[in-house]
Amino acid sequence: MRMYTGRTTLSKFLIEQLQDVDDGGQLAGLLVDVAAAVKTIAALTGRGALGGHHGEAGSANVHGETQTRLDLLADEIMVEHCDWNGLVAGMVSEERDEPIWVQSEEQKGGYLLIFDPLDGSSNVAMNVSVGTIFSILRCPEDSRQDASDFLQVGSGQVAAGYAIYGPATMLVVTVGKGTHGFTLDREVGNFVLTHPDISIPEETSEFAINTSNERFWEPPVQRYVSECKAGSTGVRKRDFNMRWIASMVADVHRILMRGGVFMYPRDTKDPAKPGRLRLLYEANPIAFVIEQAGGAASTGRVRLMDVPPELLHQRIPVILGSRNEIERIERYHREYDSGDDKPYVNPLFKERSLFRAEA
Repeated sequence: MRMYTGRTTLSKFLIEQLQDVDDGGQLAGLLVDVAAAVKTIAALTGRGALGGHHGEAGSANVHGETQTRLDLLADEIMVEHCDWNGLVAGMVSEERDEPIWVQSEEQKGGYLLIFDPLDGSSNVAMNVSVGTIFSILRCPEDSRQDASDFLQVGSGQVAAGYAIYGPATMLVVTVGKGTHGFTLDREVGNFVLTHPDISIPEETSEFAINTSNERFWEPPVQRYVSECKAGSTGVRKRDFNMRWIASMVADVHRILMRGGVFMYPRDTKDPAKPGRLRLLYEANPIAFVIEQAGGAASTGRVRLMDVPPELLHQRIPVILGSRNEIERIERYHREYDSGDDKPYVNPLFKERSLFRAEA
């Protein structure tokens, strides 16, 4: 493990981490531009209602979700910081139907930027932590400047991370050499390395999931959560804590700092949607961060970063966090799919329950 001393800024850190990347400093430069956008978004969200940007924008994104004014402003900020510098060939955002392409050959770079400009924006009015998620891919040499350029498996990411706008603004980044956290020093405007080589504990007694959807989950997820809720009186023989903030960045950040499992699994609430979160600009970048911190990220059945994308805005089930727990949840899915989980019966459907089983 590399030992960092003193005040290591993001720029200095990237120079050291990326000295073996032969791209003329493009990747480091792009990450610095993303960090600059994050600073601007942090200032915007930090003013709260005083900024006059709260409320709905009167529009919806490609997913049919109501956009807030801050969603659109954060999206514009990210694009404006990154589209002119000769580092990207194209960008795609949760808030836009189609990619943005750099048309000028002189301004075109070697990378593609994918981002969710303001994850959890519906929580802003409640003053709950929100964030920005980003992923960086190499632009294919045979680029056709269409959506197919972005449809790369997550294992092809060269960098990813997220910002969390909380009591302090933090930027968590990986370039494939561990996961590292930087805190914004507002007095001087620099991101300073405060959490080098973050490591997620393999064992945990904490999970994050929206239990209001329990009746829609698949049996393997119901099994896992019911065992956690049974605590020391159940098969796990220890008590678990449940947390749910409803902001992916905030939930994941807590797990990254102290261990745990984050689950937004497949469910039957809307059968047309195979999952709730987006593969390219939520699942893949967070999975890269988690894996580089020693955790695991899965759909429940396969590694998240091995899933071939088919659509820009593709949805997917997401289960990630402490490695041993993810492996257990994957085992429960295998046992369910093979019919080997017969001993498990959903408590909702036991004989004495409200839903009495038929003989």
